[in-house]
Amino acid sequence: MFFALDTVIGRDAIIGPHVHFGPGVTIESGAEVKAFCHLEGCHISRGADVGPFARLRPGAELAEFVHVGNFVEIKNAILDEGVKVGHLTYLGDAHVGEHTNIGATVTCNYDGVMKHRTEIGAHAFIGSDTMLVAPVTVGARAMTASGSVITQDVPAEALALARARQDNKPGLAVRLMDRLRAIKAGKQGKN
Repeated sequence: MFFALDTVIGRDAIIGPHVHFGPGVTIESGAEVKAFCHLEGCHISRGADVGPFARLRPGAELAEFVHVGNFVEIKNAILDEGVKVGHLTYLGDAHVGEHTNIGATVTCNYDGVMKHRTEIGAHAFIGSDTMLVAPVTVGARAMTASGSVITQDVPAEALALARARQDNKPGLAVRLMDRLRAIKAGKQGKN
């Protein structure tokens, strides 16, 4: 375990093995950080649990009883009380309202020049494999369907479904793979 000079850990907090503490980390009493997490410039409130294998970057603010699971990265984002982010998620430049559930999701916050914010209301449900293309707002008690790419605001209590229609091409997988293998074999034969 590695601590920075300014690390603050409250009484009865639990810290697992192999956690890296960069500068500016505060963990309140009763919080838990599981193994192999990387923390810097973040605040973890009472009763919150983080990890394993989570990364909290500068500006990550976790309110009381927030759950951040494995392979979650949070940067410059505020998670209000009781938010659950179970796994495989990136939340950057965001605010998530209380008791919201986030499935494996990405906030697409950078357009190549500027950063944009994502706002998610209280008691929302963000389905797995949702891409939230900022700037975008998801209202309170709203939902996104799994696999959606959200590019417009979602009103409170609405369900946003944003997927392209699936189109199956019979036999194309085999023809495509056969062609790619032939191209590869031709290139290898020239070497």
